[in-house]
Amino acid sequence: MNSPNQARPASSNYRWIICSLLFFSTTFNYMDRQVISYLKDYIFCVPAADGGFGWSNQDFSFLTTAFTIFYGCMTIFMGWVVDRIGTKMGLSLSLIFWSLCGIANAFVGQLLTMHIFIRSAFAVGEAGNFPASIKTVAEWFPKRERALATGIFNAGSNSGAMVASLVVPLILVNFNHELGWKMAFILTGASGFLWLIFWFWLYDTPLKQKRLSKAEYDYIHIDDEKAADEPADDKAGKISWWKIFGYRQGWAFFAGKFMTDGIWWFYLFWLPDYLEKQFNMTTRQVMMPTFIVYGVAIVGSVYGGSIPLTLIKRGMPVYRARMTAMFLIALAPLTVLLTQYFGDVHRFPGYAATLAIAMISIGAAAHQAWSANLFTTVSDMFPKKAVASVVGIGTTAGAIGGSIVQLLAGRLTDIFKSTPQTAYLIMFIVCALSYLIAWVIMKALVPRHKPITDL
Repeated sequence: MNSPNQARPASSNYRWIICSLLFFSTTFNYMDRQVISYLKDYIFCVPAADGGFGWSNQDFSFLTTAFTIFYGCMTIFMGWVVDRIGTKMGLSLSLIFWSLCGIANAFVGQLLTMHIFIRSAFAVGEAGNFPASIKTVAEWFPKRERALATGIFNAGSNSGAMVASLVVPLILVNFNHELGWKMAFILTGASGFLWLIFWFWLYDTPLKQKRLSKAEYDYIHIDDEKAADEPADDKAGKISWWKIFGYRQGWAFFAGKFMTDGIWWFYLFWLPDYLEKQFNMTTRQVMMPTFIVYGVAIVGSVYGGSIPLTLIKRGMPVYRARMTAMFLIALAPLTVLLTQYFGDVHRFPGYAATLAIAMISIGAAAHQAWSANLFTTVSDMFPKKAVASVVGIGTTAGAIGGSIVQLLAGRLTDIFKSTPQTAYLIMFIVCALSYLIAWVIMKALVPRHKPITDL
């Protein structure tokens, strides 16, 4: 029998079809999530006298923070649900629920409290996507390919934001002001139901999947000592959350999520506002810059996921390869420190916006590369039956960190309302340094690879 380092992929590649399904579910997830960022200065924060809702920047941060908190808290519950009912039904029910809630946002009027309530319910549905997707990757890919597979499906978060950057502004300018924001919620929310058709048609667990060759099945389980003893479905026994908290490996993942998730929330919810405030762009004008930022981030997600694979092929142990890749990736966001320097329209007339967007693009790409590897540390160390639960708890930690970042952004943009450049300078410093701090904490908690076998 070949050793893991000598093994070669099987000729069939059905696992990558599964990965593509996860990519598209994540695309719909983030497209629906991104809608509100384009409505901030279209109707939410527009004075009532001008036909808007009259919210403040802080009010908008309350909306995004409520989503973030509920998303994170419910990810723990959804991770447990996915571990109990399986990835097929878990991801299906999540998409149905978040799509219906996204549509419901169009019918709640201008009351902030109602939008917070619906957006919080929307977050409950969205919370199932990542625990189910990470668990699916753990079931369908050997360890050497998991970061790459995670990077590919995680790129859906960028493609969803890209689609939203084109589709939502077009919806807004092609419907009247009163109907435009409602149609943005309705059309994006309804589109996800198309994905369900392909999910039910093409997905099943490896053991049940008739389209999967035996050679590929064996390759998927090359890291397992007893693949033949795998249960007949993807449902697991009871997982003790309290026991998970007893492992430093879990705390390393939780710390990584807490320190860095909020940076991506900041890019998602505040990038259009930054472009409008810093460079006086209109709703239509922000389409291309945001499209470019998330397009570059896709490259980061996929390439970042491939770095450990390259190092492993050169003989480096899995955990060392993962942490080496994450350290290199953590250096890239330091370029975000230069965003406001290059974004000075007096220093770089005619080029400031382009240069600032380039710095943010590097930061966004680095985040996605980091995220692809961070998620994979869970399946590297925890048994498959616990993956969704650990990811769920970690996502809650990320939501807590994300909530702090959202509230900070809202508070700063209100304090420095006359000089938004100062508010965003502070935010970009936070974005630049978070990853290196997270890496140091993670390395201190788990200096050497030690998989968990007694859960």
